[in-house]
Amino acid sequence: MTVLPTALDTTGPDYTAHRAAMLEKLAALDAEHAKALAGGGEKYVARHRSRGKLPARERIELLVDPDTPFLELSPLAAWGSASPEYTVGASLVTGIGVVEGVECLITANDPTVRGGASNPWTLKKALRANEIAFANRLPCISLVESGGADLPSQKEIFIPGGALFRDLTRLSAAGIPTVAVVFGNSTAGGAYVPGMSDHTVMIRERSKVFLGGPPLVKMATGEESDDESLGGAEMHARTSGLADHFAVDEQDAVRQARRIVARLNWRKAHADPGPVEPPKYDEDELLGIVPGDLKAPFDPCEVIARLVDGSDFDPFKPLYGTSLVTGWARLHGYPVGILANAQGVLFSEESQKAAQFIQLANQRDIPLLFLHNTTGYMVGREYEQGGIIKHGAMMINAVSNSKVPHLSVLMGASYGAGHYGMCGRAYDPRFLFAWPGSKSAVMGPHQLAGVLSIVARASAAARGQPYDDEADAGLRAMVEQQIEAESLPMFLSGRLYDDGVIDPRDTRTVLGVCLSAIHTAPVEGARGGFGVFRM
Repeated sequence: MTVLPTALDTTGPDYTAHRAAMLEKLAALDAEHAKALAGGGEKYVARHRSRGKLPARERIELLVDPDTPFLELSPLAAWGSASPEYTVGASLVTGIGVVEGVECLITANDPTVRGGASNPWTLKKALRANEIAFANRLPCISLVESGGADLPSQKEIFIPGGALFRDLTRLSAAGIPTVAVVFGNSTAGGAYVPGMSDHTVMIRERSKVFLGGPPLVKMATGEESDDESLGGAEMHARTSGLADHFAVDEQDAVRQARRIVARLNWRKAHADPGPVEPPKYDEDELLGIVPGDLKAPFDPCEVIARLVDGSDFDPFKPLYGTSLVTGWARLHGYPVGILANAQGVLFSEESQKAAQFIQLANQRDIPLLFLHNTTGYMVGREYEQGGIIKHGAMMINAVSNSKVPHLSVLMGASYGAGHYGMCGRAYDPRFLFAWPGSKSAVMGPHQLAGVLSIVARASAAARGQPYDDEADAGLRAMVEQQIEAESLPMFLSGRLYDDGVIDPRDTRTVLGVCLSAIHTAPVEGARGGFGVFRM
């Protein structure tokens, strides 16, 4: 065993300052998460309960096995959106939970927010959940209560919204089970969720599934009809055949959904690992490692030592390309290859080292974990002449064509092409999470504003015009403020550029849940399937 040593001084002023800065960011994050938990607000939650109905998260709590974790995904979806009607969380709860011993992808409409109607962010969040289910072969359980599309935003939903129903059919075709439990209205497009699921549970006098409700039927055909005869649970159980299971109340519906999962005869591609040794160091210490000022360096091995089993880590090429740490470990018993930025900048040596390491992981069928703290690839005459473009391209090529599952955690900075080389969202990591102090953008706010200033000054000089320094200072301040705001993790998470902003202390648990889910599907690497590496 190669136990990582620690040099972290938990009594020193730096640690104390870093910890205080992180706790402040976590408090702000908790306040935003509370908005998602509040749903449509006290008035609508109380009205929902007065009807004898459970909120979305309580339905999930009933569904999952007792004392097992539920990893909620994209809880900040729609954060900072232009329309105040799009609440934080996007009126949908998604996540991974264990049902009858089976890891499942669970989605639940929040009917306290505009009747559970889907807006553009709801759609994006649901499509991301389906993507996760498909890649990791996770059975899907949909807890449905939705009035369909949020009509005022239909122009942004109608065309791409069909992908939701396409996904259900493709999941089923791939042999991935889909289960729908209908708790209330499932109207118009929403009717296709139970209609296209493998198994459908409906509740007496509660579930209503129809393409068009009584008002629409009256307008379209002149026919008078009531909810129950048009789309009630008993009608669908006895007449149309849409309901496979007929429940007497919400608790019975959840019980029947659990029995459906128990009868799936579902098996993971890889057996779960046995007992594991926890890290040697306290996970609470993760709060004091990353500086509040991301320009200050930190040792990523201090993070690795608090994530991996037994703090046991075997480095790869430790003396070469030292601003990128690479090596092998286990996390909750699962083998992982880790790439972690040390000093932020990626040079040619780091890029070549990463490409080789990624190829080795693919030969051994080992998932890769990317821990981000990078300002990007090095620039300058010396580095351009030394081949930084082709070496950076080599690393990005390796990441792009790697077939083993990737997980990414943004610990600090994640800028420019370095974000790509470290498997940012555009490179399809199975899961990507961010710490509350992280930032991600094309480049840092100061650098970006400075580049725009230099270009504008040169343009004025080329035209022989004087340059307004006062206006330039104002422009730079405005641009810096804008880029700073757009680099923050809550802004990015609101746009689903990650799967959630997490407490650093939860990182090991979150990654463990993800690795377990990943191993439901076969883990197989590329065998020579890489593009041309420019040497």
